[in-house]
Amino acid sequence: MRSEQIGGAMKKRWMALGALVVLAGAGYALFQTQKYRLPGLIQDWRSPVQDNRPIAWVPGPAAAASGDRPPNIILIVADDLGINDISLNGGGVAGGLVKTPNIDALATAGLNFTTAYAANATCSPSRAAMMTGRYPTRFGFEFTAVPVAFAENLAHGGDDPAAPPAIFHRELITDDIPAYPDMGVPAGEVTIAEALKGAGYRTLHIGKWHLGESEALQPHAQGFDESLAILGGGAMFMDAKDPNVVNAKLPWDAIDRFIWANLRHAVTYNGGARFRPSGHMTDYFADEAVKAIHANRNRPFFIYLAFNAPHTPLQATRADYDALPQIADPKTRVYGAMIAQLDRGIGRVMAKLKAEALDENTLVIFTSDNGGAWYNGIAGLNAPYRGWKATFFEGGIRTPLFMRWPAKIPAGSQRPDMTGHLDLFATIAGAARAKLPADRIIDSEDVLAGPAKRPALFWRSGAYRAVRAGDWKLQVTERPKQSRLYNLAADPTEQRDVSAAEPGKVAELRRMLARQNQGMAKPIWPGLFEGPVRVDVPLTTKWEDGQEYVYWTN
Repeated sequence: MRSEQIGGAMKKRWMALGALVVLAGAGYALFQTQKYRLPGLIQDWRSPVQDNRPIAWVPGPAAAASGDRPPNIILIVADDLGINDISLNGGGVAGGLVKTPNIDALATAGLNFTTAYAANATCSPSRAAMMTGRYPTRFGFEFTAVPVAFAENLAHGGDDPAAPPAIFHRELITDDIPAYPDMGVPAGEVTIAEALKGAGYRTLHIGKWHLGESEALQPHAQGFDESLAILGGGAMFMDAKDPNVVNAKLPWDAIDRFIWANLRHAVTYNGGARFRPSGHMTDYFADEAVKAIHANRNRPFFIYLAFNAPHTPLQATRADYDALPQIADPKTRVYGAMIAQLDRGIGRVMAKLKAEALDENTLVIFTSDNGGAWYNGIAGLNAPYRGWKATFFEGGIRTPLFMRWPAKIPAGSQRPDMTGHLDLFATIAGAARAKLPADRIIDSEDVLAGPAKRPALFWRSGAYRAVRAGDWKLQVTERPKQSRLYNLAADPTEQRDVSAAEPGKVAELRRMLARQNQGMAKPIWPGLFEGPVRVDVPLTTKWEDGQEYVYWTN
């Protein structure tokens, strides 16, 4: 009897152990499928999102000082705005159904640079160039700052078995990779905010940062007196369950799935605790810019107003969505509503300048960080150019660049010289009479003092590199191993690769790339992910043989 009891007890223990093993296995499997949610959960634990609180922008003097006053300067940057999202040249979302009159007016009432380029085909390095006036590869800021879990999620997020495989470079994960919050512009770089503070400006940042989240790399530690920030790559525009929101999730896109799982409707002020904005993020940032202008109306100010629209997640207010019933596709309708809202917000900023009698002597600059994204599934965002965000085709790096300053810039001006994000630093510093750093290479030129004089522009993301010199543009890729050469004077939309017919020009431009790359720094963090991006179709299109693609490294 005793042996039977012992045997029964042992059997129960083994059964219990087996159940634990099964549960552990199931738990591990669940962890593996859900671990991409960890960045958001960890941040919620470290910094819970608090209730909304009003921002009291520090007021300037009660009256403006007498005498000559340097211009106020506002740099407005949209996020993932395609060049065809602007109605200025007959474009606009959904075949022109969404107009952008306030953005258009910045060009028609000022200077339109018709050959302007982003510093990179993705957001974070482009912003690093804007802030420093240097190729971000000079100081190791080569790739967009993302958590390692995000890169790994992308590598396992493809749903089309016909697509070339994504690659996750696990072998590059070493102990010296900085933690995600430390991925940013090094504190030793001189930002445009620091340069302008030295010239007596009040410096303010409103919106997206994505240039480092640790204390030493946040905006208020990099020259901004005040910062109302999305510190990372993005945020929810509204709570997904808000009765006044219309959401458009993109189930085909691994980036979108990560965003919805990890982003929160939250901002931070000068590095403090996260809190909820009031209403939709685009309206909120416009509201705060209007308040900041009023608070600083009697002293020279610089505002870096970095909207996160129309980057995913695609979220519109119900009112803006309902105003576009003529757009049949729901995601395009949400995207169009976000563009209309962005344009309205910019219009409110411009109206406030006029109401405060600051309009005449304020330099307003408008641009986008890169081209429209392939992953949102909306065709034609960068028409007539080929390519998307993450490619060095014109669609990925051509960007609007408008400058309006009634006191100095004649309305209706246009310039074709090759310029872009790199030149914002020197141009803003020139307008503000601020000094450029003298102890380092500055790639920026003051394009309000005259046309850009550089012989070439360069782009680099891992092994994917490009150069434009005069009318010639060369793209070099390792996956697939290819050189693509275009004569942009004869072929501005890059339809005809003439590399086979022009081997001498290919060799010449390759030498230029080699010389340029000799002066660049080792990346501060590696590109862990490589994924295929098709040049001519969005992500929703089925993969087929013969579709041209490049591998994007991040």
